[in-house]
Amino acid sequence: MEFLVNIEIALPDGLDPHRADELRAAERERAAELARAGVLVRLWRAPGRWANWGLWRAAGEPDLREALGSLPMYPYMSVQIHPLDPHPNDPARTQP
Repeated sequence: MEFLVNIEIALPDGLDPHRADELRAAERERAAELARAGVLVRLWRAPGRWANWGLWRAAGEPDLREALGSLPMYPYMSVQIHPLDPHPNDPARTQP
């Protein structure tokens, strides 16, 4: 199943800059693992904000939530999950 996921990140004020750098590095590494596993399919940045939209794949929402919860920055995330179903007029489906 595919999901469109919106993530907003808000690290706490006063977080040690070294710890913030560690979190960013760990986040990149875990996101790359999820991408290699086919769970994180695409990712777009929301300009001007520390936020993104992503196309994710999982067997169901519980599995997606488990994957999202494995991200090191998850405690600082606001996450909105939108399940997706195929659309009969999707250009990718109608092209030969």
